[in-house]
Amino acid sequence: MEARTREYLRGRFGDHYRRVARSAGVAAPPAANEREWGYIPFSPGGTTMVRHESLLDLTGGADLGEFLARERPRHAYFSAGRYDHPGEDSMGRKGWRGSDLIFDIDADHLPGVDPETDGYGAMLDAGKAALVDLVDFLEADFGFEDVLLVFSGGRGYHAHVRDPGVQALGREERREIVDYVRGLGVTFDGLVRHEPVEGMGRKTPADKRTLPTEGGWAARAHRHLLGFVDELLDAEEDDALSRLREFDGIGEGKARAALRAARENREAIERGNVDVHPAFYGVARRLFERVREADGAPIDEPVTTDINRLIRLPGSLHGGTGLGVRRVDRDALEDFDPLVDAVADTFTGNRIMIEMAEPLEVSIGGEKFNLDAGVQSVPEHLGVFAMARGDAEKARE
Repeated sequence: MEARTREYLRGRFGDHYRRVARSAGVAAPPAANEREWGYIPFSPGGTTMVRHESLLDLTGGADLGEFLARERPRHAYFSAGRYDHPGEDSMGRKGWRGSDLIFDIDADHLPGVDPETDGYGAMLDAGKAALVDLVDFLEADFGFEDVLLVFSGGRGYHAHVRDPGVQALGREERREIVDYVRGLGVTFDGLVRHEPVEGMGRKTPADKRTLPTEGGWAARAHRHLLGFVDELLDAEEDDALSRLREFDGIGEGKARAALRAARENREAIERGNVDVHPAFYGVARRLFERVREADGAPIDEPVTTDINRLIRLPGSLHGGTGLGVRRVDRDALEDFDPLVDAVADTFTGNRIMIEMAEPLEVSIGGEKFNLDAGVQSVPEHLGVFAMARGDAEKARE
């Protein structure tokens, strides 16, 4: 990044923070004085972090918004952890009290996403879909109530869980939560419940295997299984048999037996009975591998297990895109469009001159742009985005 570009962005970031400070301001997290703070300034290289600061050390007693307007950082962070002495430069001397449970979804690391071929908008769409899956785990499976959802301003989303019960969890307990939401170690046989069934002429009860439908991974497995059964029943017989034979170990005979069992026991399967035929049970068991892949939340494990992690400050700007690090209300998540809703108002309504190194195609602010290489006039929010990403430099006006 050239000096002219760096100074332009730093100046406009400052204008943005002054504008924010005059309105709602930037809200600090709970127990802000107990957290470590850090930031990356707009300096040559742009990678040196100032950290191990308490909020008082960081701001000098000023308001957080005033600090942001004065320093104009490229990136701003605070810690998941809470400490007795957050400004100590050694983690051992900070005096850990507890930590929020943080989840990070990085769009360019998601299964099926290729950063080389998928556009930025498509990656963010995949990230939001993964966040929806994660929220289902946090709310339905764990019953967490104090959950803050945040667009990171860059490649994905964060979820901050601040329920009192998570604060004292250590790294191993947090790793167990990670494994659960990713479906690691969850098996179909482990989800199945065995119920004794009395039968005529039997000296001992036989087991009936059922899949609980109340919640958790069992309910997810049951939902997928029931959907698959309905697809089989709606399909032509040859197509249904062909789909069943796609599973390893399911040949023609087992496929016909499983299909017949599905046709004759649809209501029992809806109630959770997976023991309608051994061949059907085998299909259900193999289908679960797809369920884990489809419903597991692909989170970044090191972020969640790190009790000392620094995370982006909601309300700040992301120095790699110029987009806002935005809180997203749970009820507004479905309609949230980061390339519209996270564009800072400060950067709208103006045009600036930039020099593109290479052509760029991008949708931002509700418009699609095809930029050629060379010097050109563009809306400022597009120019800030391109310059922050390293795709352009500031040209002379």
